[in-house]
Amino acid sequence: MSRTGRRAKRKTKAQHRKKMRTYWKAGLIILAALLAVLAVIRAVRPQWLPWRQYIEYDGAQVDASRPDIDVELLTVNPWSRPGEETERITGIVVHYTANPGSTAMDNRNYFEGLKDSHITQASSNFVVGLEGEIVQCVPTWEVAYASNSRNIDTVSIECCHPDETGQFTGDTYRSMVQLSAWLCLKFGLDEGDVIRHYDVTGKNCPKYFVENEEAWQQFRADIGAAIARTGQEAEKD
Repeated sequence: MSRTGRRAKRKTKAQHRKKMRTYWKAGLIILAALLAVLAVIRAVRPQWLPWRQYIEYDGAQVDASRPDIDVELLTVNPWSRPGEETERITGIVVHYTANPGSTAMDNRNYFEGLKDSHITQASSNFVVGLEGEIVQCVPTWEVAYASNSRNIDTVSIECCHPDETGQFTGDTYRSMVQLSAWLCLKFGLDEGDVIRHYDVTGKNCPKYFVENEEAWQQFRADIGAAIARTGQEAEKD
């Protein structure tokens, strides 16, 4: 190869390396820009993102699993029903009232009274009573002050209990299972998405399910069985 040919070859290689470096720099700049945009989206949490928007499902299976619910919505106020919209529901959080012997309406009325007393900010989407009655306090598409950092993407269930052990009556337990199963179907979840307040903050709530892990796992299993049973019944119809 002539001297001129070798020089041309070296020049071509140098140009290729320079071009590749330019591509790499451009790629790194684009990657940095994308990461910056994702960081902003994560911080701002815009509601227009499709995977963050509230959605609920309907159909025969959902309708068949719906328990009887006494809708007694709280007055919109900053202390118990802020009127803030939730994001897509990704979990169901179970609580206990820590108020032995109180009824579902007792607890609902306590939440309502916070608009005047201003003692604290507290509420729940649902309260299940000692006789299995279910009272709804806050719509599922609105935030309830129950589960701290998970208020924005969960539905809360507050559960009554007769004594300090926190163990639920048979009627309360059955309604808890039915309500949880219905909510799972309503939001496209399963029993694994049902969690305790304890799993969010480490608080001893619901007391009996925190101190008795086997009972908690059985509760989840019963929810799974209720979901499956409802599905089988819907298929028959």
